[in-house]
Amino acid sequence: MSAPQFTVTRNPAPASPQRRADVLADPGFGRYFTDHMVTVRWTEGTGWHDPKVEPYGPLTFDPSSMVLHYGQEIFEGLKAYRHPDGSIASFRPEANAARFAGSARRMAMAELPEDLFLESLSALLSVDSEWVPAAGGEDSLYLRPFMVATEVGLGVRPSAEYLYAVIASPAGPYFAGGVKPMDVWLETEYTRAALGGTGTAKCGGNYAASLLPQAVGAKHGCAQVAYLDAEERTWIDEMGSNNLFFVFRDADGRAELATPDLRGSVLPGITRDSLIAVAKDLGIDVVERRISGQEWLGGAANGVLTEVFGCGTAAVITPIGTVKHSGGEVTVGDGEPGPITLQLREALTAIQRGAAADPHGWMRTLVPAPASV
Repeated sequence: MSAPQFTVTRNPAPASPQRRADVLADPGFGRYFTDHMVTVRWTEGTGWHDPKVEPYGPLTFDPSSMVLHYGQEIFEGLKAYRHPDGSIASFRPEANAARFAGSARRMAMAELPEDLFLESLSALLSVDSEWVPAAGGEDSLYLRPFMVATEVGLGVRPSAEYLYAVIASPAGPYFAGGVKPMDVWLETEYTRAALGGTGTAKCGGNYAASLLPQAVGAKHGCAQVAYLDAEERTWIDEMGSNNLFFVFRDADGRAELATPDLRGSVLPGITRDSLIAVAKDLGIDVVERRISGQEWLGGAANGVLTEVFGCGTAAVITPIGTVKHSGGEVTVGDGEPGPITLQLREALTAIQRGAAADPHGWMRTLVPAPASV
């Protein structure tokens, strides 16, 4: 499909302006959804067809739909921001499109063309533009593209039919009262992914596998879990929904920003990649290398490691104050967000909001600014 044309069916009972205003005043995250959604079908022998914007509502699946039995499912997450000129832009959606296609390849699913991915976002936002929060803050409209296998029948093989869809949910600032550190559980029994597995794909199974260790971490008062590699149980991979960064300082106080390298079991985060570029722009030394769990614990204990943070679409950057593990716990630095953490977060979110220059051309306009009156 070289030039996708979406048919639009308007929701006959959309949210009232007052209801929409009430939601946007306190959206939280993932609690409310806009009036419409996108659907596109893929059938073997036909390819992608029937691109639609239609009223948001339940999807119907046959009990033998293959996704329910063999788990062919992938998704993405990105945000749409209203910029000061009234346009609606997204941060590096081309990278999300490329990762979505990569996830599809790993899961033996149909690959969605990049232009169709991008057009699906524009099509939904054009209809639900009033759900995008006002410019000026970190509020956004979170976009969730996903794809599932829909062929009816049993048998372990790739599906011959898929459904691609996009839904949208208003999202408030992750840290409404200021950036706060979180406690993290360093998991030594369960692992997230192994080399040759699905760690580099954004598929639901990876997240389902993280729920049990997440519950273990929660019992210890931790909001997130950090995982070691599956082969040696030594090297830091990532958290359940975040990549990780570490700030080490030498005897002269010079900082090095380090992040675990992409060794085949770590999701290639778009925020991670962007922060590496922003840090270099700011003159910060950046290195991608293996970092052991012991280096994390020992560095925090002796003061060489001064900051740790996670990064992802939802919060952009989340400082880590304390890491807990089966043998105890250790505080990173003084337990508060560090200067490099805050500097990087401010620099990246300013680009996303349209409040700073975009030297890398990361922001893509999905809905143009309204014509001036």
